[in-house]
Amino acid sequence: MTIYIPEDKISEIKNTANIVEVVSEVVILKKTGKNYIGLCPFHSEKTPSFTVSQEKQIFYCFGCAAGGNVFSFLMKHDGISFPDAAKILARRYGIDIPVRTMSPEQKQRMSQRENLLAVNRQAMGFFRKQLLDAVSGKRAMGYLKKRGINKEIFDNFNLGYALQGWDNLLSFFKKKNISLALVEKAGLIVPRKEKSGYYDRFRDRLIFPIFDLNMQAIGFGGRVMDDSMPKYLNSPETPVYNKSRSLYGLNLAKMKCRENGRVYIVEGYFDLLALHQHGFQNSVATLGTSLTPEHVQILKGFVGKDGKIILVFDSDDAGIKAVLRSIGIFMRMEVDARIIVLPEGYDPDSFLFEFGYESFVDRDSNARSLMSFLIDSAVKKHGLSIEGKIRIISEMKGPLSSIKDNIKRSLYIKELAECVNIDESAVLEKIRKLSVRNRDKAIRPTMPNSFLGRGQNKAAFPDKIQEKSFQGKWGRLERQIIAMMLQFPQILSEISERNILNLFENTVLKSIGQVLLKQKDYSEMQASDIINIIEDKEQKNIVASLAIEEDKWDYEACIGIITRFESIRKKNEKKLIEKIKVAEKENDLELLSKLLRQKQKLALLTEKKKMTLLR
Repeated sequence: MTIYIPEDKISEIKNTANIVEVVSEVVILKKTGKNYIGLCPFHSEKTPSFTVSQEKQIFYCFGCAAGGNVFSFLMKHDGISFPDAAKILARRYGIDIPVRTMSPEQKQRMSQRENLLAVNRQAMGFFRKQLLDAVSGKRAMGYLKKRGINKEIFDNFNLGYALQGWDNLLSFFKKKNISLALVEKAGLIVPRKEKSGYYDRFRDRLIFPIFDLNMQAIGFGGRVMDDSMPKYLNSPETPVYNKSRSLYGLNLAKMKCRENGRVYIVEGYFDLLALHQHGFQNSVATLGTSLTPEHVQILKGFVGKDGKIILVFDSDDAGIKAVLRSIGIFMRMEVDARIIVLPEGYDPDSFLFEFGYESFVDRDSNARSLMSFLIDSAVKKHGLSIEGKIRIISEMKGPLSSIKDNIKRSLYIKELAECVNIDESAVLEKIRKLSVRNRDKAIRPTMPNSFLGRGQNKAAFPDKIQEKSFQGKWGRLERQIIAMMLQFPQILSEISERNILNLFENTVLKSIGQVLLKQKDYSEMQASDIINIIEDKEQKNIVASLAIEEDKWDYEACIGIITRFESIRKKNEKKLIEKIKVAEKENDLELLSKLLRQKQKLALLTEKKKMTLLR
């Protein structure tokens, strides 16, 4: 069965749904005049530029130019299709959608995402049944009891159990006549090396279903109940499961995160269960991967601009490394991040069950800033001998130089200097040198004003990868024309009619322009669609760079740039002819040969343009 959504139902959903209510689940909004504003969930920003209009039922971000209606918000935020967004809204607002039986052809056209989510739902039910069965789930239930996890918690998180054996889940899906290729795509079964069939990915493991914000099972984690390795096994990335955007338990924690303006992050499944069981429901866990900018951006949307993100990692070497990996992300995204330091040998799970709620609250009240934690860890690691102090300063140079705020950096430098008993000015000088080098690396030359259209902002010159593509006399202006084509598709017909691309010298930019002109409906496409079409990695990077610029285009300014480009070409052709005449007169054969090659190249471009016009 699938869901067919008639146009009148789409209209009913659109007219019933309140975009402010929907957006408020992931963005803290503040009313300003007629509209609501908040921090954009699609990009990192310090000042709110994300605006929601209840009157018009639309959203728009003045920082990243994301915009649309309630359907497009869900689609962009959750990475789902339009039908999925419509179904979520219909369920939320109690709108019945007619169900029709599918023909074989309709079954083939059913969305891959919907199929995979259906497979995951059935797998979750299978695992759940095995856990609750008095016989098959006896060992797993005993293990949960031993770990102190109560029934309410394993019910809330829909825990399950994967039986021993190689084909239990495989046989389950075979009996249901479900495509094994689809089950494999969901990451639940693995093809045998001899390609003679499949076997279950999860075997004799406690199962932790991973949900998205809409309570859809998108993946699974499995843990052994003995000393077998690997201890944890997670689903691979699939079309519905992206580790860099998924956080375990966020579906249950999101409202508490908003209420408290803070969120705890742990690394393990049992750490998270322990936090929830002890009353800390505003907590999430990473899924076998480092904390990513996408994770922080999502959490920032729930805790708000002034909210706190608190890491509760193990205080061993692995925990310290995890903090080091994430500190750059927190600095760049200007998040108030802290870390709860647990006694040596304890993780969040063991600490909570041994010492309880009050002890954790006490640790929380003394949570350290990430920088203070790193300073303490470096001192503990290297000691305060002369050699140790040198290593401490060397280790802290990078993190301290990454702090953009001068006052914060000075305060932490003072803390470090006092901690290791070294003159503050000496430490400051070390950090300043590295900060200057980092700043110089980040600086890019800007495009001259003469290349900018009316009302445009100066655009930073591309990075080293792209500089290679933009070498030559015309690189910058040709680059601007491609940016214009990406951002102002209304000009594509003019580019095509005047055969502007035939005047390009840069073959990489010309190739990108040709791809754009081939897309008949490009005005309705996104830059991401073009990136998917282009296969060359370098060209993908260039398109992303040019499409992301925040230029303001209008038709008149675009025509001005195109006309200027043609005019400059003609003027340079005239100058080239004059130079050839001078070289002939002075009998400079080497220069003459070089100039004639340039003329031949220019003539070839012009001939191509003529041939195009004659077609």
